[in-house]
Order: sequence, then structure tokens, then C-alpha cells
Amino acid sequence: MESQDLRKAGLKVTHPRMRILEVLETASPKHLTAEDIYRHLLENGDDIGLATVYRVLTQFEGAGLVLKHNFEGGQAVYELDRGQHHDHMVDVDTGKVIEFTSPEIERLQHEIAAKYGFEIEDHSLVLYVRARKKK
Repeated sequence: MESQDLRKAGLKVTHPRMRILEVLETASPKHLTAEDIYRHLLENGDDIGLATVYRVLTQFEGAGLVLKHNFEGGQAVYELDRGQHHDHMVDVDTGKVIEFTSPEIERLQHEIAAKYGFEIEDHSLVLYVRARKKK
């Protein structure tokens, strides 16, 4: 994402917004808490406060630039909205978030909604998982 993406979203291009976008773009893992972003900024010499990080993330979410996830048992995490639908698995032991896509699951969801007379407008699928114990 670039400065024109901020302008298209109706946001002024500011140093904090650009830096937070950069952190989200280069993040590994892709799902970060506001505190993760703040820590990264501090480690790289940026003087951007935690309140500013939260405010910018809220603005980005409102503008459709980021997605906010509230996975059970954890803090809210943010990721750039790259426009490609995917679902998530959350490891209940480590908190690690794994993205996946499954055309079969997508098809089944639409079939189930249709069976009950509905069309899916939007959805979120989160699987809470635990690593299998080795036998």
C-alpha cells in the first residue's frame, strides 16, 4: 500500500499512518496486536505513541484498509485487507494464527445457507486447534 491508498480511503498521509502501514505490510506473522506494532515502531526509532497506533488502526479499519480479528482468549489482532478471502486457525496452546483457504468449505457454506433460504453476505470462520500428540 502506498500514500495514494490512504488518500483513496479519505485519510491524510501522515508519518504515523505511513509507518504503521509499512509495519503491517512487512509483518511476519501477518496478524499483529496494536502493542506488537507499537513495539516494532519503538525498536526502529519511531516516536509514535500507543494511543496513536490504536487511533490509526481504528481509522484504517473504518476505511477498509485493515481487518480486525477478536479471536477467543486473545487480544485483537490486525492484518492488511488484501481483498482475498481466507479463514483462520488459532493454535490454542501457542496463540499462533494460521491462514487457509478451502474452496470446498466455501461451497458447503453457500449450500447450507441456500438450504435454509439464505445468501451469505459475509462470514468469518475460525477453527481453534491443538497440535496432535505424537503416538
